[in-house]
Amino acid sequence: MPHPGLAVVLVRRRTLFRLLGAFVAVVALAFAVVASSVAVVLVGDRPTAAIACVPGADVDSDSAAEVLDLPAGVGVVGLSAAQTDVAKGYVSVGKGLGLPREALVIAIMMALQESSLRMLANTNVPDSFNYPHDGIGSDHDSVGSAQQRPAAGWGSVQELMDVTYNARAFYGGTSGPNHGSPRGLLDVPGWASLSKGQAVQAVQVSAFPELYDRWEPQASAIVDALSGIAPAPACTDAPAASSGVVSVEGLSQIRQDILRFTKMGLGGAYVWGGTAFKAWDCSGFVQWIYRQAGIELPRVEQWRVGTMTDNPQIGDLVVQNPQGPYNWGHVGIYAGNGMMYSALNPSAGTLMHPIDWNPGTAYFDLIG
Repeated sequence: MPHPGLAVVLVRRRTLFRLLGAFVAVVALAFAVVASSVAVVLVGDRPTAAIACVPGADVDSDSAAEVLDLPAGVGVVGLSAAQTDVAKGYVSVGKGLGLPREALVIAIMMALQESSLRMLANTNVPDSFNYPHDGIGSDHDSVGSAQQRPAAGWGSVQELMDVTYNARAFYGGTSGPNHGSPRGLLDVPGWASLSKGQAVQAVQVSAFPELYDRWEPQASAIVDALSGIAPAPACTDAPAASSGVVSVEGLSQIRQDILRFTKMGLGGAYVWGGTAFKAWDCSGFVQWIYRQAGIELPRVEQWRVGTMTDNPQIGDLVVQNPQGPYNWGHVGIYAGNGMMYSALNPSAGTLMHPIDWNPGTAYFDLIG
């Protein structure tokens, strides 16, 4: 029989070993979670060069593109034929006025932010539906590709539903339709000395002036591709998409827009109660995305304006962390394949991550 004192020492030693083993297991688990988070960020938000390409195009061709495609990492996944026509309208009018490349880039930056290069009718302006359009907005009485307002003196509804008029009004100058009121780009003193985003803001007077600058790489690529300055390579020569890229194949235009704006927010900071671009909380992130796509959501409990679904599609809401009947503590955007985008927490920020990182998941369709 061992000495009582020795028995106590052995018991204490075994207990110490068990505690040490448990601590090591916890540390290993935490490291695995952090590593997977980092891997998701690296795959889901990888930057790529802003190079335009034309599907099936000959790299030596000087002909204008019918469809442009920009890598997902720079924000614009692709331009449809209708979007390309809008871009051509701004480039053509600018060249006709003898404007420098910088002015054309500024105009495309504006149209990318205001309408995603689309001709938008407006639910508040019934007459706008009488003219060709490829999207619907709801901001005051703003219509067309530049979201110019009849009430502000930009022109009639009929005029503003025409891309050539939109471009002429935006550029302004002595040949502009508004003769400096409202002023266009050429009516802004020293516009060429301003940053491109400041130049756009001087014309548009937006509540979110900081959002224009982010479009410069895409706008530059579009202008160059349409101008023949840099021949567009065939898309088959583009780098293969990483496994973290969400495909837009088969998605409606509105869901493509939501996905595109969602990706722009990746890397944003988590700020409790925040609603500013890349300085938001989870519901502020979702509200900003849908607003850019022309859908205004409540500040919180956004699922209440949607319909619960068991068959979510990309762009639907993901709600998690139940807090009571029909109430959840976290919200994000469904990315498919077991993944979602969200402003997760102050440590992780805004990223793509596995849905099962949080419990109690449900889905809501806000689009129909």
